[in-house]
Amino acid sequence: MENKNKIIVIDFGGQTANLICRRIRQLNVYSEIGLPSDSLNNLKDCKGIILSGGPSSVNEQGAPKVSKEIFKLGKPVLGLCYGHQLMCQLLEGKVEQGKVKEFGTAELEIETEKPLFEGLNHTQTVWMSHGDTVKELPQGFKAIGKTSDCNTAAIANTEKNFFGLQFHPEVTHTPNGLKILENFVLGICKCKKSWSMKNYIEMKCKEIKEQVGDRNVFLLASGGVDSTVALALLHKALGSKRVYALHVDTGFMRLNESNWVGRQLEKLGFGNFHIVNAEKEFFECVQDLVDPEEKRKAIGQKFIDIQNRELKNLDLNPEKWLLGQGTIYPDTIETAGSKYAATIKTHHNRVDSIKKLVDAGLVVEPLNLLYKDEVRELGEELGLSEKLVWRHPFPGPGLAIRCLCSSGILNSEDLTNIQKRAEVIAKEFGLQTKVLPIKSVGVQGDARTYALPCVLIGEGDWKMFEKASTKITNEIKEINRVLRLFAPDTIDSVELIKATLTRKRISLLQQADNIVMRAVADADLMRDIWQFPTVMVPLAINGGGESIVLRPVDSMEAMTARFFPLDKKVLQKITNEVMALEGIGSVLFDLTNKPPGTIEWE
Repeated sequence: MENKNKIIVIDFGGQTANLICRRIRQLNVYSEIGLPSDSLNNLKDCKGIILSGGPSSVNEQGAPKVSKEIFKLGKPVLGLCYGHQLMCQLLEGKVEQGKVKEFGTAELEIETEKPLFEGLNHTQTVWMSHGDTVKELPQGFKAIGKTSDCNTAAIANTEKNFFGLQFHPEVTHTPNGLKILENFVLGICKCKKSWSMKNYIEMKCKEIKEQVGDRNVFLLASGGVDSTVALALLHKALGSKRVYALHVDTGFMRLNESNWVGRQLEKLGFGNFHIVNAEKEFFECVQDLVDPEEKRKAIGQKFIDIQNRELKNLDLNPEKWLLGQGTIYPDTIETAGSKYAATIKTHHNRVDSIKKLVDAGLVVEPLNLLYKDEVRELGEELGLSEKLVWRHPFPGPGLAIRCLCSSGILNSEDLTNIQKRAEVIAKEFGLQTKVLPIKSVGVQGDARTYALPCVLIGEGDWKMFEKASTKITNEIKEINRVLRLFAPDTIDSVELIKATLTRKRISLLQQADNIVMRAVADADLMRDIWQFPTVMVPLAINGGGESIVLRPVDSMEAMTARFFPLDKKVLQKITNEVMALEGIGSVLFDLTNKPPGTIEWE
């Protein structure tokens, strides 16, 4: 592989840089991550440069910058979102806060097809996530594409091969985004195809051997796709005798999950493992916790405590064993894995004690530059079964972060004012709405939000509900998630219930989750739906029990996602069975794409 045959992607944090690299790898072209502070010498041997998106505004103090000299290297440059705005600012254009913030799909009208849009139709669906907008173009640039809210959605200086896109071509919800990147990487930059998953396996096995040396690896295996593929890759690199797997039953697993995991690992021949039941300890560590970040950190630390205890019980010398993890790239970037990334949520494998081990070189993470679709591709290449490779993603803290907690009191919010604004938009679509007195995590403009949901009430098709949802979250910053009511038919009252993580609540959620997963499997939708969180929310509608939120999504890499429009018969079956559970009083459906809502609620 020639060192010069590569694209360098400058990482400004957020959700885009490594995903861009992923898309370039799909073109079988090698790519590397660069930092804004990197020396210009590091860029001289590449074929082209991509300036990624990021959570900052180019106009704010301390926002990441690159040297203006980057545009004198004679290399093609493609700026995306933040990178697009930064390029224009550095080249003496003007960037201002937009009148309308765009989050979600938009229609791009292409004015000039060649060379960036060659082979594409005049109108394209694209994915927007921005607040700022380029108001004045630098000298030599012209607009080559626009949306209804952005006249500079695509710009070009074809003489110097500089291009800027306000939208995100790297996400799956820009359907022809890969073609745009192909035009830049293969057409404009003249790169050669030289990357493959087989090459990655060879490279990673070599890296694992070098890092581990004569030590062994101790892996916490949840039984999910990531940890199972990591385990298989470690086995390939080191052999079965040098890898020990531990499965921890936290009490937050799916119904009968741990027994299933044990059977599957045995079938794979990974006999060097055992299961420890730590349900009591995990419930104690989250007792009385309400804040989602505190819950995640407590659970992450408890994993480490149990790992250390089991290492001691197994008489494994800590100096001769490293910690293995199935960390994938979204885990690190959502926990501010780069200097300029915003923390969306702290993953259990990125708590402070784990970070210290990572910094000390004591953690082996063979998947940490991959996305979920790549992990599945890797698993298939390693010979794992379809049933394992295509399991739905399940968070390390399990149902603990799908079971929302509350003190029973919402911090001061002007719900009346927010309600009125939401009602105006809902009315445009012939719907009623109710702002709910609880908050969840979201991501808007690559930054974390912690905001309110609202629920839409009425009839209509999925397309209409999606339009209403997008308009509400774009125009009302206090709302980052929109739901649809399925049971009961109307909302007369909503009460926020005081609730923490208890065995009774988790047991109830396990039953609801089991109903959902059986229905998905029976309808043969396991591949069509990328992930289906079933979320329990401490809200009593019309004096009933708690609320269940259905959150099926379509995604490939978890950086973006669209809600999956369930078939009416499947949805009705799920609703009927969930409503029959004692303690459940309502069923809602999450209409929110990502952004502005994260896939998980916490």
